[in-house]
Amino acid sequence: MRLRRSDPGRPGYGRRRRGQGWSYLDPGGVPVRNPDELARLRALVIPPAWRQVWISPYPNGHIQATGIDAAGRKQYLYHPVWRQRQDEAKFDHVLGVARRLPVLRERVGQDLAGRGLRRERVLATVTRLLDMGAFRVGSDQYAAGDDPTFGVATLRPEHARSRQGCVVFEFPAKGGIEQVRLVSDPELCRVLTNLRRRRRSADRLFGYWDGQDWRDVRADEVNDYLREASGGEMTAKDFRTWHATVRAATELAVVGPARSVTARRRAVAGVMREVAELLGNTPTVARTSYVDPRVVDLFHDGVLAPVGPDTPREQAELAVLSLLERA
Repeated sequence: MRLRRSDPGRPGYGRRRRGQGWSYLDPGGVPVRNPDELARLRALVIPPAWRQVWISPYPNGHIQATGIDAAGRKQYLYHPVWRQRQDEAKFDHVLGVARRLPVLRERVGQDLAGRGLRRERVLATVTRLLDMGAFRVGSDQYAAGDDPTFGVATLRPEHARSRQGCVVFEFPAKGGIEQVRLVSDPELCRVLTNLRRRRRSADRLFGYWDGQDWRDVRADEVNDYLREASGGEMTAKDFRTWHATVRAATELAVVGPARSVTARRRAVAGVMREVAELLGNTPTVARTSYVDPRVVDLFHDGVLAPVGPDTPREQAELAVLSLLERA
């Protein structure tokens, strides 16, 4: 299908409450009567809580609808074809990120070996936490809400505590899901313990000394570090996408070939539950937003990565990368 670029700033369809449902108005404010057009508008399943709803007048618009959610955030509904193309580009991009991870990890190791709490060492600490695959980077907007949620860059000092030489993080993540993460990496624990001591009265746990003052770590600063240290385009979310994909491929390899369609579907559902637990998401979100769909397609075709539960991380990553590059 050939899509056209949507412009939510131009006139579009709207909606208004009518009994238990909705009526839809064309750009001129006239109620929509055409059955086919009404079917398209209803099939969008725009959340009832959205207000200031704008709907594309074109069935092939790349943005089909926008609205303001209950939290005051602008949300978008995209055309399924647009989402598919964006997802394909996203997963191809993540494979490029995976190829550069050895370079990034070497740089992180060098920066972690530094002294004090200077910018590069603290950003390297944040990066290694992200590379564990479980943390989001965080958003100032979500951290400042009525029901605040946190990522690594917005964590507060009280979200971290020491336990038997390790550091435990407990915090509400996106969606209000309570997360508990244990960090036992000795290099990380040294920096984290120092941060907890020096930043205990600060609003944010992660900050660095610039020679004159303390500066809070910002999410965009983390992404800048990732691009500079890896030598290419990269964001914090790429870690979660890649680790979810590797975890799914590994768990499916452990399950092994399944003879029936039902058994394969059951295996995929079980693996997505495990990936969701790693990410702090639902299984549906894990499958649709994080796990490269080629992993599942290959499993249904009987093609598995040569990995197991005890395969070292870097070896497993190389095996999954090779599998997907051949797909």
